[in-house]
Amino acid sequence: MQPGDQVKVSQSVVVYHHPQHRGQAFDLQGQIGEVVTVLNDWKGRVISPTLPVVVAFGKFRAHFRDDELEAV
Repeated sequence: MQPGDQVKVSQSVVVYHHPQHRGQAFDLQGQIGEVVTVLNDWKGRVISPTLPVVVAFGKFRAHFRDDELEAV
């Protein structure tokens, strides 16, 4: 996945920080967003984050694993 790609959340991912559902469980499955960045280095050093793909759904952003997303 590259920044700018359109992706769809293919698995059930529950978040509690969605702006319209703050403090409540909100499932992102089926939502379509745009890849903002793929985290793989920090200050020139290679890293291996647990949730490396950052996806934007309008102003809301969330981190995902590769297997939780599918290309649109």
